Amino acid sequence: MYLLSAALSGLLFGLGLILAGMANPANVLGFLDLAGQWNPSLALVMGGALMVGLAAFPLARKRHASLLGAPMRLPTASQIDRRLVLGGLAFGIGWGLAGFCPGPALASLAFGGAKAWLFFASMLAGMGLFEVLERLRAHSGKAA
Repeated sequence: MYLLSAALSGLLFGLGLILAGMANPANVLGFLDLAGQWNPSLALVMGGALMVGLAAFPLARKRHASLLGAPMRLPTASQIDRRLVLGGLAFGIGWGLAGFCPGPALASLAFGGAKAWLFFASMLAGMGLFEVLERLRAHSGKAA
């Protein structure tokens, strides 16, 4: 049941991104082009996500288990540290250069464009490198 729920949630998310035009890197790059032909569509998508989050997180905090019975695992970190800032900068720079972030990149794979596949491969490589570095960090005793 968990796998089906995850698949349906991912499908709904991907369809939403496609319908909102966020699978098109030109829309994302247009949002980042403040000095040129600024495209506000991404701001509307982010605003919609923010409104859903503002309603959902207070409800989720009151629960100990999901609707399917899995334990609730909400973020517990509350400090902004160097790792968070550097990770956010790396994410933002990659997003700005490519016009993709992970969700729209996955949705864009359906169209088969080379740019989407290259971004996806690079994203997987970056995730793998992060995992290797985290294991080395934990092994050396420097885990936070």
